[in-house]
Amino acid sequence: MTTQTAERHGACNPPMILEDQIALVTGASRGIGKAIAMALSAQGAKVYLCSRNLEALEVVATEITDRDGRAVPIRMDIRDNKDVTRAVKEIVGETSRIDILVNNAGFRNDKLLVRTGEEEWREVLETNLSGTFFCMRQVIPAMSRKRYGRIVNITSVVGFTGNVGQANYAAAKAGIVGLSKTAAREYARRGITVNAVAPGFIETSMASSMEEEMREVIRGQIPMARLGSAEEVADSVAFLVSPQASYITGQVLHVNGGLYV
Repeated sequence: MTTQTAERHGACNPPMILEDQIALVTGASRGIGKAIAMALSAQGAKVYLCSRNLEALEVVATEITDRDGRAVPIRMDIRDNKDVTRAVKEIVGETSRIDILVNNAGFRNDKLLVRTGEEEWREVLETNLSGTFFCMRQVIPAMSRKRYGRIVNITSVVGFTGNVGQANYAAAKAGIVGLSKTAAREYARRGITVNAVAPGFIETSMASSMEEEMREVIRGQIPMARLGSAEEVADSVAFLVSPQASYITGQVLHVNGGLYV
């Protein structure tokens, strides 16, 4: 939760607007995914933390439970439809439902287009786009039975602007937008909203490892002259799954400090 959020809600007694809801967050072991899991937990949701790194998930789960939240780590490879099916069945078997799905897990392998091999193309598309599709396809039936669901897919500013050396990543993230809009139309009458959040340059472990000269170049491209935080992205996700966003579906919320307007 960001400082601004804590000030709005009161650090000691945040509102439990997601109390007793079941959330599944992919790529929850670090960075934006971890921040999303923390934000949903702080609002009362029981969060199933998913990624391929079970040990890292257990650390996040402990951090959440130490704050009186509820979190369950579960290993899942979103590139493997059978593994996604297994994990979702396990969660639904324990809880009878999944109220919230946040598809955050992603992967980059940057190269110029003509230097991108077939395997490098497929790996990025399968992780970012196919993985999002697999998770949605498995979760939507459970949501449809309850006639309620909130899905947020994490795309990227480069899905709208393109970026040198990221043909595979930009294509996958643009595909997530089309997938989200289609699902929003298909399942609105089932009480399911589907939206996307498109972060710009965010302070992550990858960003922090960049040379300061490169960071200055990036900051110079952003009207707000700073990188965003993972918590600011998480706050946007938390809004889209909240009751306040019940009439919003098929939309993309850009969190980029004015980089793309």
